[in-house]
Amino acid sequence: MLGVVVSRADEASAHVGERLLDRAAWTQTTDDSRPDGEGGGTVYRTDGAVLREFDALHLDIERAADAFDDPDLLVFASRHAGETGPLLTAHHTGNFGAADFGGDPGSFARACPNAHRAVVTALAEHAPDGYEVGMECTHHGPTEVGAPSMFVEVGSDEAQWRDPDAADAVARAILSLRGVASDAGETIGPERHLVGLGGGHYAPRFERVLRETDWAVGHVAADWSLDALDEWADGAADREAVLDRAFAASAAEFALLDADRPALESTVEGLGYRVVDETFVRTTSGVPLSLVAELESAVGSVDEGLRFGDAATGGVESWAVVDVPADLLAEARGVDPEAVRSWVESETVAFGTEQNGTVVAGPVVVSAGDGRDDVVDVLADALRSRYDSVERDGGEVVARERTFDPELAREAGVPEGPAFGRLSAGEPVEVDGEEIRPESVRSERIRRFTL
Repeated sequence: MLGVVVSRADEASAHVGERLLDRAAWTQTTDDSRPDGEGGGTVYRTDGAVLREFDALHLDIERAADAFDDPDLLVFASRHAGETGPLLTAHHTGNFGAADFGGDPGSFARACPNAHRAVVTALAEHAPDGYEVGMECTHHGPTEVGAPSMFVEVGSDEAQWRDPDAADAVARAILSLRGVASDAGETIGPERHLVGLGGGHYAPRFERVLRETDWAVGHVAADWSLDALDEWADGAADREAVLDRAFAASAAEFALLDADRPALESTVEGLGYRVVDETFVRTTSGVPLSLVAELESAVGSVDEGLRFGDAATGGVESWAVVDVPADLLAEARGVDPEAVRSWVESETVAFGTEQNGTVVAGPVVVSAGDGRDDVVDVLADALRSRYDSVERDGGEVVARERTFDPELAREAGVPEGPAFGRLSAGEPVEVDGEEIRPESVRSERIRRFTL
């Protein structure tokens, strides 16, 4: 069930609440067990959602989930204040350092990474003309909510707080969260969640991850948040404890850094979490993390060049590593690199690469039932665009081609220079009144690739 918190002290929140009530069919009940200003009184219910109103500003409301009947997700409809112009945004709550605006220092509300990604997408779909859509780093309270939660906001000044179109866009985005899971989930292994570390308050790098991959982002510490952590923490143990809480509240085992902070990276890894880059996030999008871990162990890490084929999407029951003959792969890659790359991307589970993932280098991982012969056949096919014949001969691939032979041309009396070039290009030349045909100065070249 989705719980929606509306603050009567927040003009934008009240307007969003009105649009929420207009956008769905709600029934009204009365809750006399709680004061009216603390989520009691009139309660609004619709399919998959409950809306309650509070007198206090959101950041001062602790344990808001207690007013609801065990919500799966809690959304605070709120205003955003800043110098950013018209903006619709969403963020998680907590404090990496001191608690200047609600909540407890060094503490975090339970994030809802998957729902957060979904609401940013919905905000972009419904945003009025002239409004930007984004996400923010983790900041301000509350830190004790009682359920996975986030703020969804209209910003950034009074004109936008009173804009009915902006309120309607936020209301529609919130209602779209009914039935949406708080966490991204993973069949086997950790959720596809990241903790973001570094960068600006509005976190464009982490927003890009939301929009362009299937990863979700939990708590985000902007550069200023990390500075606040350093100022507040009493030594390394305090810093480690805060970071550990940020990962726990994000249900995350991975960190993506938008900062050059080697000491921070070392601290995160020392806590048992993995620091990854954007290449890892993009490369593993759509691939079960359990399979990623298996293949990194068997073949090599993504950092070392491991890439995934279409067969990895959704996972495979079993797979096998195929060692490809290096000289055959190099020749096929040189003859038709696009064909080789296209095949490994579309037909394999994974493959090794060099040069920052741009060059297929092997080994190749195939699904059970496929084998080395399939890979060899594809590489042999790639050679056929250059060679006159390519065939399997026992334990070899034999490639033959007839090419221009300078020695035969000299023996035929052809002077070196432009005539050599024309013969090499397949054109006849005349020497002392005699026509020299290109095929007469060709010899067979044979390449053998041992399997």
